[in-house]
Amino acid sequence: MQFLSATVAGWVADSFPIIRLVMLILMILIGLALVLLIMFQPSSSSGMGALTGQRDTFYSKDKSKSLESVMKKITVILGVIEGVLAIIFFVTLIIYRGA
Repeated sequence: MQFLSATVAGWVADSFPIIRLVMLILMILIGLALVLLIMFQPSSSSGMGALTGQRDTFYSKDKSKSLESVMKKITVILGVIEGVLAIIFFVTLIIYRGA
């Protein structure tokens, strides 16, 4: 415990369990939101035309401002937030192991 008191202020060390609980709840909620968002996104199959042989790409249909585009951006943002929260969560576990 001396290592902890030398590197982190006492009030911060005392608040680690609460901070970890809040981060755990946020990670669960973001994880559920990611699952739902991914389930509602349309599949990204190649879209090969049967007769013409032309491929439909994301930008050829001008979908840059569509709901699909917004959902993909939100999925990436939530995934990054989830990853950062997980790293911070485990760093707090390493710093403070609880007594």
